[in-house]
Amino acid sequence: MCGIAGTYRWPDGKAVTDRLTDILAHRGPDGAGRYRHSVGDGEVHLGHRRLSIIDLSETGAQPMISDGLALTYNGELYNAPELRAELAASGVRFRGTSDTEVLLEAWRRWGTECLPRLRGMFAFGVFDERTGDLTLVRDQLGIKPLFFLRRGEGLVFASELKALATATGGTLDVDPAALVASLLYYWVPDSRCAYREAEKLPPGSWLTCRADGRVERGRFWNLRDVAAEGQERARAGEIPDLAAIVEESTRQHLLSDVPVATFLSGGLDSSYLTALAARDRPGISAYTIGFRAEDAKFEAMPDDLRYARQVAEQFGVDLHEIEIAPNVLDLLPEMTYHLDEPIGDPAAINTFLICSAAREAGVKVMLSGMGADELFAGYRKHLANTLALRYQRVPRPLRRGVSAAVDRLPVASARRGYRSVRFAKRFLSFADLPEETAFRRSYTMYDQDELLSLIDPDLAGTVDDVLTEHADVYEDNNLDDFVNRMCLGDSRMFLPGLNLAYTDRSSMAASTEVRVPYVDVEVVKAAFTFPGERKIAGRQGKAVLKEAATSVLPDEIVYRPKGLFSAPLRAWMSRDLAPLVREVINDGVLVNSGFLRRDALARMVAEDASGQRDFSKHLWHVLTLEYWYRGATSGSGRSRAA
Repeated sequence: MCGIAGTYRWPDGKAVTDRLTDILAHRGPDGAGRYRHSVGDGEVHLGHRRLSIIDLSETGAQPMISDGLALTYNGELYNAPELRAELAASGVRFRGTSDTEVLLEAWRRWGTECLPRLRGMFAFGVFDERTGDLTLVRDQLGIKPLFFLRRGEGLVFASELKALATATGGTLDVDPAALVASLLYYWVPDSRCAYREAEKLPPGSWLTCRADGRVERGRFWNLRDVAAEGQERARAGEIPDLAAIVEESTRQHLLSDVPVATFLSGGLDSSYLTALAARDRPGISAYTIGFRAEDAKFEAMPDDLRYARQVAEQFGVDLHEIEIAPNVLDLLPEMTYHLDEPIGDPAAINTFLICSAAREAGVKVMLSGMGADELFAGYRKHLANTLALRYQRVPRPLRRGVSAAVDRLPVASARRGYRSVRFAKRFLSFADLPEETAFRRSYTMYDQDELLSLIDPDLAGTVDDVLTEHADVYEDNNLDDFVNRMCLGDSRMFLPGLNLAYTDRSSMAASTEVRVPYVDVEVVKAAFTFPGERKIAGRQGKAVLKEAATSVLPDEIVYRPKGLFSAPLRAWMSRDLAPLVREVINDGVLVNSGFLRRDALARMVAEDASGQRDFSKHLWHVLTLEYWYRGATSGSGRSRAA
């Protein structure tokens, strides 16, 4: 796991690549490397920061150069042993044991045809000295990031957006459409980028710059097609053994020459992975979080710690408990810097603090249960949307009466919050809407009118564009299964745009690699062969995954109420962060620039303080957006989005 960067026919390419690579030092504190070569009337420069995980010797150092190919690579190939054996049988001689060398030789033998065969997480740039071609590649599901921008025939790329912003001397303009999208979602979708010129290489795709100035793009893996194939396999009766596939994926994700630990929240996903990992690595370490008692009570949070302790005791896991009582005033600017784009999920703080604690204990690699909820319909929104279909059959007058009654209920008192009321209000906000609109409203921050009232009126057209984009992505499939349509939408938008993004940035900020065994090509293929009724059975989400887990875990863990990998936002907002909220609303850069409207924010604060509505997540995201925007514009001196 590493940080990669480079330039292709870019003015002052060596100095720019040096700056890019230096900014990424936290991603790879174990080593650094550079490479240069002429191409046409310019040069290519590759940079690398190394976090040594497999083959800790110099034979794994990068950029790796061999017989006319140069590679800078970020990631892990879990099927590297199988690919190595195949290549060795054909006559390839390897110098070391790294997966980097396997990737380089696979590229030499098969070119882009090797990409569908790769099983892992990866982003890389490979340069061919003979042709002058530079190719950038990103893994199938977007686990690893790769940002780039083009000017003329030149290109610059890096693992993090902040590196591009710094290396271009503060000449990048903030894209207001990306900020609007971040307000809607509380993250920037993978199809957009916070700066106008910059792009994210899409998951499962490659881009090649040729010496004659041509740029070609291709896609080697498409999740929409995988879901369609899964539906056809299900119709043919080809139902996979999910337990065996998850077990095999977990075992492959343990491939490492350094210690591996796990996240263990006490929920199904992390408990299942931890139990499987403990079979292969007895005494494996795990890390879990708890909150200050007063915060957890105010938030009405479930007691996840006792379940984590139960799993650890049963499977002989060395459990490390971390109390999350952070100084959020200090952490907020640090996290917005590391997250690269405005991401308003406080779970990023949890990930950073857990990974920091693990790193201090000498652990470089962590396994996470990320992805299971998206693939197997484990979020409350999935169940809520299926319940909404039944609710729509209730007579309209009765629905109006229920809505009016719930609307009058408070979401919190001065001493505690009421989760059931929050959930009820959330449900009724979308239960009467058409499918795509209801799904969007079930997890986004605002409806269209609320968003329009919050931002500069001149951006009304942008709101339409953002909402249309969601509809286009959600409806881009031929699935006849409602639950799997939601899972596909989440796996294409929510997973890469939010969860994988904050996991990568937060963990790498602590120089730690997080692996996600559920976000594996074989697990994903299997997930879409199961029809919706196998994923949501009655009121049980992730039903098919729970069936698989019962062979390993006790029912008390498998069928416990779903926990939250989040933070006590309401408590933080009412205590730690209240002065900062007032400052940002009264005199923030976004308010003073006109991007956000002070009156709308003030109404949100008042309604949240009264306990009538829960705007804690909205206000947290406003804080993250404000801090990100201050950092993004301070270097160039601009005070508003261009």
